[in-house]
Amino acid sequence: MELRARVNAALKASMKAKEADRLSTLRLINAAIKDRDIEARGNGSDEGVGDDVVLGILGKMVKQRQESAKVYEEGGRLELAEKELSEITIIEEFLPRQLSEDEVANQIDAAIAEVGADSIRDMGKVMGILKAKYTGQIDFGKVGPLVKSKLG
Repeated sequence: MELRARVNAALKASMKAKEADRLSTLRLINAAIKDRDIEARGNGSDEGVGDDVVLGILGKMVKQRQESAKVYEEGGRLELAEKELSEITIIEEFLPRQLSEDEVANQIDAAIAEVGADSIRDMGKVMGILKAKYTGQIDFGKVGPLVKSKLG
């Protein structure tokens, strides 16, 4: 089932079960997807965005909430931090399994070999391959320095 359909099914189930917090998060996900659909229509596409774009949206939402939770914890607002962390848990239900550090290292090596990268100038090509194959499965904020160290 495509991601959009999974989100909608979970939204309906949350409405029926009267799960207010979960429903709120699922509505935020739906709104973000619809915003991107509208943006795509403005660029001449009649169809909604695909799963790859939805994965990117979900990944961005997780990252935003991680940053917010960190700020709230530093500010002593633990109840707000907990809310952000619970939203992350709900969003992550729709993301593919995250790759382990060893798997990430292996995929970086494979991407470097695939492109034939031998210097830092090839970093963009390597990152492009990783993003095409592993969006939603890898934290690219952490992968960038790893790729740089292997190419540098």
